Amino acid sequence: MPLDLFAGISVTDYAAALEWYERLFGSPPSFFPNATEAVWELAEHRYVFIEQRPEHAGHARHLIFVDDLDVRAAQIAERGLIPAERETYSNGVRKAAYRDPDGNEFGFGGAPL
Repeated sequence: MPLDLFAGISVTDYAAALEWYERLFGSPPSFFPNATEAVWELAEHRYVFIEQRPEHAGHARHLIFVDDLDVRAAQIAERGLIPAERETYSNGVRKAAYRDPDGNEFGFGGAPL
C-alpha cells in the first residue's frame, strides 16, 4: 500500500517561520494549501508542513536520516543556520538538531562515519 507522510509543525509567526524553513530546507515550499500553511516535499510522498497555530507552537520534534549529514549541515550553515545541538550516540549514529524561532526541533541524523 503506498503511503504519503505529512509531518506538521505549528508556528507562531508564519512569515518568520516560512523564511527560517526555506533556509533549513534550501528551497521555497513545494506548495501552499492556504494563507497560513506551507508544504515542502522532502522526498517522494514525504512532506513537512508549517502551519500558523500559535497555541500549539514549540512542541514539534522531527528527525530524518540522510546519507550526507556533513554535507547537508555545511549547506545549511551556508544559509545562516547552525545546529542548536549535535550528538553522537554510543553506536556511532550522529544527529544535528536545529530549532526554529518557536523552539520546534528539526533534526538530521546520519550513520557512523
